[in-house]
Amino acid sequence: MNAQIIEKHGKPEFVIIPYDDYIHMQNDLEDYRDLRDLRNAKENPDNQQGRSFEEFVTEIGLLRNKS
Repeated sequence: MNAQIIEKHGKPEFVIIPYDDYIHMQNDLEDYRDLRDLRNAKENPDNQQGRSFEEFVTEIGLLRNKS
């Protein structure tokens, strides 16, 4: 990455990077956030319960209960 640092009063204030590098960084950050959210969802006890496909479609009204 070819970054240029702009200083203000002798201290780094801004960084300028090529647009393609910026897009790549944004995509990497989005992937990281998605992975973090997935891991958090898997760790949440509320997400540990499962149900069959038949139970789900019955619940939303697409399939009538056979009993």
